[in-house]
Amino acid sequence: MNQQLLDIVLRSIWISGTALLLSLLWSLPISLALGLKRFRGRNVIISFFNAMLGIPTVALGLFLYMIFSRRGVLGALGILYTPTAIIIGQAALITPILVSLLTNAIESVEPRIRDLARTLGATERQASLTVLREAKKGGVLAGVSAFNRAIAELGIALMLGGNIQGLTRVMTTQIALGVNRGEVVLSIEATVVLLIIVFTLTLIANHFRGD
Repeated sequence: MNQQLLDIVLRSIWISGTALLLSLLWSLPISLALGLKRFRGRNVIISFFNAMLGIPTVALGLFLYMIFSRRGVLGALGILYTPTAIIIGQAALITPILVSLLTNAIESVEPRIRDLARTLGATERQASLTVLREAKKGGVLAGVSAFNRAIAELGIALMLGGNIQGLTRVMTTQIALGVNRGEVVLSIEATVVLLIIVFTLTLIANHFRGD
């Protein structure tokens, strides 16, 4: 693997990995609330996140572009065409995946486990953590699915990052625009690496679920 490809691969993993961690900051509390509590409007919220699973990346990218552009609401931050913009965009993109899959994983845990934890003197927080531990297999699948979605998307990376060499160029933008730039071999190599990453993580997640 040459240095240029290595830089692109590492940048892609770093951006998408950071987006996953950022998205978990709000997705996990939302999933816990939806999975453990019953309240008015809960089904509407779940339906919203399920519907957002199919949002086109170019639509989300355009929306965020208008926010981050010079005349946008957050234009003063100057983060357009930076890795930060891509990270925020990818975090927003994978939030519905995390919330939907994590909520399902939490709901699949036997309710008596949480009740037993409370009976043994656990606080509400400790009981919730117990449920999370029981739902870890579904959690791994959610994390892998979200990461694969982030690292394989193109619209947000291109619209918010601009495919700037050495700064925001990731595997998908290299693959999409490499041919026009006369970088066919590099694009093919990036495609192979991307597929290896996605399939490897998927196999690991499936093996983990089977344990």
